[in-house]
Amino acid sequence: MLALGLTGGIGAGKSAVADLLVDRGAELVDADEIARQVVAPDGPAYQPLVDRFGRGILAADDTVDRPALAAAAFGDPEALADLNAITHPAIGAEMLRRRQEVADRRDDTVLVLAIPLLRPVHRQTLELDAVVVVDCPEEVALQRLVERRGMDRVDAEARIAAQISRRERCEGADFVLDNSSTVQHLTDEVERLWRWVQTRRSDPD
Repeated sequence: MLALGLTGGIGAGKSAVADLLVDRGAELVDADEIARQVVAPDGPAYQPLVDRFGRGILAADDTVDRPALAAAAFGDPEALADLNAITHPAIGAEMLRRRQEVADRRDDTVLVLAIPLLRPVHRQTLELDAVVVVDCPEEVALQRLVERRGMDRVDAEARIAAQISRRERCEGADFVLDNSSTVQHLTDEVERLWRWVQTRRSDPD
């Protein structure tokens, strides 16, 4: 199995790249999906979040209101650190479990582990064979967040500012995929990545 860590800043298009890789035969473990599961009422991070941030982060049905949680955490470094300390271990444990599940079932597959906040430690803990970064200028990402996701511009700017820098992200990559242009350009870039992946599978060293 070839395990790829896929990352990119918010608004870079990581999810679109993940979908295109799945279309080409890869399997996907998505940290964003797992993040939603661990904060569900029966999830391991739910009560610790309520204890830390209060019931103001809950919707009427007692589920976590993600925009409310984001408003409480982003923009406050201490609160953001607390949020990450609560959620990241739970997300990491579930990603590791799913990675092993795929490895046990299919040792010939390409597994994409999509991780927004991929750190060097993930290479070891998740046994990643390579890291792929989806890259675009911050101005392009900001425009996408405001126009496509309907985010408030100030909130979007705060989200981008809370991340590691674009330069740091790309420095840790084995492959950088550019998503600053058209849908066709992105498709071409994913084809280029997929050819590179096949080369890595045939010659892992």
